[in-house]
Amino acid sequence: MSRRTNRRERLEKRRERRMRQRRIGYRTSRKLVGLFLLVVLCLAGLALRITYINASQGERYERIVQTQAQQQYSSSTIPYRRGDITDRNGTILASSEKEYNVILDCKVVNTEVNGLDGTSSQTYLEPTVKALVNVLGIDEASIRKLLTDDETKNSQYQILKKGLSITDKQKFEEYTDVTSEENAKLTDEEKEEREDIKGVWFEENYVRTYPLNSLACDTIGFTYDGTTADWGIEGYYSDILNGVDGRQYGYYTDNADVEQSTIAAKDGDNVVSTIDVNVQQIIRDALEAYENEQADNEEKNNGAKNVGVVVMDPNTGEVLGLDSDKWYDLNNPRDLTPFYSEEEIKKMSNDDMMDALSNLWQNFTISNAFEPGSVYKPITVAEGYTTGVLNDNSTFICDGGQQVADKYIACEGTHGQVTVDEVVKYSCNDALMQIGALIGEKNFLKYDNIFNFGMKTGIDLPGESSGLLFDADTMGPVELATSSFGQGFTVTMIQEAAAISAAINGGYYYKPHVVKQITDENGAVVQTINPVLERRTNTEAVSEKVREAMGTIMEYGGTGYVAKIPGYSMGGKTGTAETLPRGNNKYILSFIGFAPLDDPKVVVYVTVDEPNAENQESSCYAESIARNIFTELLPYMNIFPDEDGYTASDVETGFVTTAQMINKEFSIGENGPIYTTTGGSASGNATPSGNGETDASTTEAGETVTGNDTTVGTAQDGTDLPTVDIGSEDTESGNDYFTDGVSNEDLSNYLAENQ
Repeated sequence: MSRRTNRRERLEKRRERRMRQRRIGYRTSRKLVGLFLLVVLCLAGLALRITYINASQGERYERIVQTQAQQQYSSSTIPYRRGDITDRNGTILASSEKEYNVILDCKVVNTEVNGLDGTSSQTYLEPTVKALVNVLGIDEASIRKLLTDDETKNSQYQILKKGLSITDKQKFEEYTDVTSEENAKLTDEEKEEREDIKGVWFEENYVRTYPLNSLACDTIGFTYDGTTADWGIEGYYSDILNGVDGRQYGYYTDNADVEQSTIAAKDGDNVVSTIDVNVQQIIRDALEAYENEQADNEEKNNGAKNVGVVVMDPNTGEVLGLDSDKWYDLNNPRDLTPFYSEEEIKKMSNDDMMDALSNLWQNFTISNAFEPGSVYKPITVAEGYTTGVLNDNSTFICDGGQQVADKYIACEGTHGQVTVDEVVKYSCNDALMQIGALIGEKNFLKYDNIFNFGMKTGIDLPGESSGLLFDADTMGPVELATSSFGQGFTVTMIQEAAAISAAINGGYYYKPHVVKQITDENGAVVQTINPVLERRTNTEAVSEKVREAMGTIMEYGGTGYVAKIPGYSMGGKTGTAETLPRGNNKYILSFIGFAPLDDPKVVVYVTVDEPNAENQESSCYAESIARNIFTELLPYMNIFPDEDGYTASDVETGFVTTAQMINKEFSIGENGPIYTTTGGSASGNATPSGNGETDASTTEAGETVTGNDTTVGTAQDGTDLPTVDIGSEDTESGNDYFTDGVSNEDLSNYLAENQ
């Protein structure tokens, strides 16, 4: 009984449990159905809302998306600014100015935008074109061509305009900013139109400018594209002047926000040169005066084939001025019209054009090597004193020339017995050959190297030449003889200027340089380029002797006398070298001078290569330029008159022309030559300036030699120098200054009567 009862109870409980589960499942199902219906209603409501927004404001949101699409959130470059080049006083010689390129995104401007009526149109096209034309002044036809041409209409980078100023950029940005106060009075329609200006952005860039145009063009150089250069300081210091570009990166965060990361550009360093703009202008004025006098009106820039000037501080190697007569505009360096006619330019091939430009751009003072002529003679004298073959009592006999091996080498005159100072004063080739023989081939070559001839000076400018020297295998007695007076080998102007500086400054050879400091973008000094003393060439005692000898050049009867500035003690040397082939009557004329005599503060070296004149052999062409430079340069450098007996009126002097010097249009006062500047006739004791120094002529042995043996000088130890055969015939020679037929015999007689 009890078993049946228990079984019944278990069955009842099981039945009740199943009934309870069925009741719970029914309620759950009803809830789920209700929840589902609610979700469906929400989705339906959202769909209706989206449909409504798309219908009513779809165009607005599409514009927002397009605006975001055109923004460059990928990597972009931030250009650096190339450093400035200044003169020693801070005057800007080269600088980089910020400018902008106007970039057109044709794809964005041509975007089709759907309207409320379901049609699409190029909503951005007309507002953008209108703004570019009216605000930036860009040609409308060129804009529309880019937007319609098959090759460019989908381009996202087309340069519309280069060199836009920051003022014009700001003007465009203000025009498109509808939220600015200036645009507050615009109508809704006008605001909407300006909001539709799309696809225009500005690319930042820098352009290289040269405020002084052609002044110091040989020294400064120029850049091809604002960052690369091969010429002048721009080329030599290009890596220092250049900086490092920056970058701007755009990216999206996890919240879909746009973030930007910027690495700033590192601007280039500035270069402070040793050049003085005022010195450079003084040089330019003197060269222009020469060009205006000598140039043929029917041609261009033909005062000479080449003219070069170097102005240097002999005690540091700093170049204060460097110039030639081929001036080109650094802002337009490919313009050949000042040098060639339009017909000549049209006939040029590409190679001819590049050759013409290369010749224009190269720096004559460091790139062209030529025979120095007599300006080298002070170096021979310095070598003679340094090697001990010369002393205060040394004298030599000039009897018109020397027989050297199988060559008879004539002197430009017969000077008789001369001291070392007189050797330089009268530019006596005969005595120089004797001094060269005493020095000997080995020592002569040794000291040529000590004075850095045959090697580049290392000046911090590109394109320097080394010149050509004899060596131990190629130098014989004849080569030694001609080398002693500056012929048979070649040098550059910068080599000669540096060597003479060493010879007169106590024997200290400084490396020539045109840059003194490097500063950063804030003006702080990064590097100071101190003078580099490379070697000792001679003693102070030897320099004193060389200065004394070069001082006689500027004295009465010396070859540089007419170039002397009244009131100032000066030293100098003239030079006249006939170019190859000999006999072509083409010459390179030169003058190197310094002041004051006992404490040189400045060296000026002028070279005139083939002057535009019928008779080229007068060194007055170079001296007139040098004198005009010294006239302005000495007062500017605060170098004061230092000779006794001079008054202020004596020192006052104006520009002189080459013609005045050649025609002797000056007078001799108590204190030196006084020039007229109006072309008046000569007055007072006008005098030629000394003996000639054109290239020595050589003849085969025996042609003019008659066997007159003579002792030509005395060595330091008192012994006679070797005897040589000299000819009895008087060799033809003229005076190196004047072209009116003044002979050396006439000159000697003249000096005897007037001294």
